[in-house]
Amino acid sequence: MNNRSIPSLPDLTPSGRLHTLVENRSIYTMEHCEMNVFETYQPSERVNLRFPDLVYTAMLRGKKVMHLFDNRQSFDYVPGESVIMPSNETMVIDFPEASFKTPAQCIALAIDERKIKETVEILNNQFAKTNEKDSWSLASDQFHIQNTQEISYTIDRIMRLARESNPGKDIFVNMAIQELLLRLMQTQARGLIFGHYKLLSSSNRFARVVEFVKENLDQNLTVEKLSDLACMSKPHFFRSFKREFGLSPVEFIIRERITKARELLQESKNSVSDVCFRLGFQSVNYFCTLFKKHVGVSPGRFKQGALVAACTYD
Repeated sequence: MNNRSIPSLPDLTPSGRLHTLVENRSIYTMEHCEMNVFETYQPSERVNLRFPDLVYTAMLRGKKVMHLFDNRQSFDYVPGESVIMPSNETMVIDFPEASFKTPAQCIALAIDERKIKETVEILNNQFAKTNEKDSWSLASDQFHIQNTQEISYTIDRIMRLARESNPGKDIFVNMAIQELLLRLMQTQARGLIFGHYKLLSSSNRFARVVEFVKENLDQNLTVEKLSDLACMSKPHFFRSFKREFGLSPVEFIIRERITKARELLQESKNSVSDVCFRLGFQSVNYFCTLFKKHVGVSPGRFKQGALVAACTYD
């Protein structure tokens, strides 16, 4: 399921105020971070960008092609995605589609390493991870992520604060930076555990839970059952799961069922009610409500669109 979210779009710079058509830059400087908004209006290749601090970037409009870590990683970069780059690492960027009609726009939030270290220390000292060998940190190998609504909301708040003249704005920005760092680490943790649960199920209790949920979506999956599997009390399991991954066990189960429902609804033989009960839902109305909330359309309309697309493709 595509859960990507795009932060609010800042206004584009009027053409008469542009300093350059390639990576025109607007800067907002705060105590522990620097917010940059970049805009490009013409096709360009091999544009270099580097920051002395760790930088979080989010694509807002258009498309880039990123070449990172000496070309070891190259990929299309589109709205709804983020890239986290370590300090002093060069990003080489292509803009294959940029124009005044289709500009490329992104933000780059450079964060003071001291602020990152302070936030990580607070988390490790006060909210230690469940597995003793694990600790809070920004993972360098999970640099390309999909935005969540929570990440987008936090970026929106930082952007709004950056433009304010309130003398106390740095206090609010510092709190928002800590929230952003936590949400990024939670997103990376989901990518690691949810994406590699089979490899980790023998050593990580949450990976075992993820594996069990994915293989038993048709069963009655209760928090009690999952906490027993994790060898934790129900309250401790619930709090720890939500703290480490940014969503509750119940929310995780629902997301997995909706993801599976999307797959099943693309098969002509499966009706909406078949899929509903096959995935452990007790009410078709409840299933339809949840599906529309997560996907944006009803399961019936989604199924109709999938079948029309399949026929067109054939």
